[in-house]
Amino acid sequence: MSGGEVAGILVAVFWAILVSFLAVALARVAQTLRATTKLVADVTDQAVPLLADASSAVRSAQTQIDRVDSIASDVQEVTSNASALSTTVASTFGGPLVKVAAFGYGVRRALGGRKEDVPAKASRRTVIVGRTVSRRNARGKRD
Repeated sequence: MSGGEVAGILVAVFWAILVSFLAVALARVAQTLRATTKLVADVTDQAVPLLADASSAVRSAQTQIDRVDSIASDVQEVTSNASALSTTVASTFGGPLVKVAAFGYGVRRALGGRKEDVPAKASRRTVIVGRTVSRRNARGKRD
């Protein structure tokens, strides 16, 4: 065998090995693509029902928010009506009731007279650890 024939055989063997490696690599890439396709199909099968459930939950939440908004506006209306009623009652009955109370107080004072000769009540005192403290100041305030 001549040197050219040996070189041709070596090149042929090299190309055979290279083609074999490329064939194995392509087979692995094809296997990875099949697994990826299956994974994407499984994720799609699971994601579609989840998206439907999420959409249903969002619709339900929107309905509840609309109800709460309606209730809040009703409460605001009731509050404003109660405030208006309170103002009306206070203005209608407040002035006359104050006048009746003042008149009653004046009549009591006129009929009862002043009791100036009766001494005022002595303030109650409490003894705490040997010192006298008025009841009002017994909570820790100093005299």
